[in-house]
Amino acid sequence: MRETLTLVDDGRPFAVAATFAGGGVRIAPADLEATLGWTLKPEGLCQGARCVATRGHDELVTSDGVDLERFAALVDRPLALDAAERAAYLGASAGERAARLESLEAPDFTLPDLDGRPHTLSAYRGRKVFLIAYASW
Repeated sequence: MRETLTLVDDGRPFAVAATFAGGGVRIAPADLEATLGWTLKPEGLCQGARCVATRGHDELVTSDGVDLERFAALVDRPLALDAAERAAYLGASAGERAARLESLEAPDFTLPDLDGRPHTLSAYRGRKVFLIAYASW
């Protein structure tokens, strides 16, 4: 029986039909393509020109779909999965995180100032910006 899984990828949530069994989750290849852009082809799972072989990865693709945990490991992306809550978060790969750190460029965001006016970081590109972050924990 298929149920709804909330899959978050790069901060974007998707609701996909999934099969839950034994603490794991499987999603249909069509949903993998629609949400994450990976297409199941004879040569393996492909995203654009990048393909990863699925041969030799037992139980990755079955009639129930693609095993999300094995898929994440295959494409070197961390996965936080809570099957009981029907939720999963797919993080950036180590290579992507290293490239972001190496670029020394902060991701874009928008926050209000004390008067409520929004400020977007990208509007300040090319200028020095002093950011202060605070957390209560």
